[in-house]
Amino acid sequence: MTSTSNLTPSNLSASNLSASPLKAQIQEDVKTAMRARDQRRLTALRLITAAIKQIEVDTRVVLDDAGVLAVLDKMVKQRRDSLQQYESAGRDDLAAQEKFELDLIAVYLPEALSDDEVVALIEQAIVDTGASSIRDMGMVMNHLRAQVQGRADMKAVSNAVKAQLGA
Repeated sequence: MTSTSNLTPSNLSASNLSASPLKAQIQEDVKTAMRARDQRRLTALRLITAAIKQIEVDTRVVLDDAGVLAVLDKMVKQRRDSLQQYESAGRDDLAAQEKFELDLIAVYLPEALSDDEVVALIEQAIVDTGASSIRDMGMVMNHLRAQVQGRADMKAVSNAVKAQLGA
């Protein structure tokens, strides 16, 4: 077997499933919502677990916390886009559901970085990588990704890096 096929039944032991404390917390919250018969919360939590499971099945890898954060970050971006579209279309019922899901997903994300913290991290990344022009942007973004994933909007970070390197 190759190292990428980690989802065989023998590898789905409790130790592999607890490789991500974040994923374990989400699973516990699913159980809690089931016991409380909180259908709205349960449905949203099941969307999260389904997205995580889909990535694991597609890639045949059990996700760690960084992978789960990447999935949650993607879900937040999708919810923000949907929320904006629903609000502009006057669909308050769907907008309220997206807002609820967005708030629920945000519970599992680390505390957001302030604009000043993002700027400081960008400046440090530019120094660390020795970036001097816009051509070095990829190197800076790769350096930053682990530090800001799930804690800041990557599009805003990208624009700020572009502004710093373009200046």
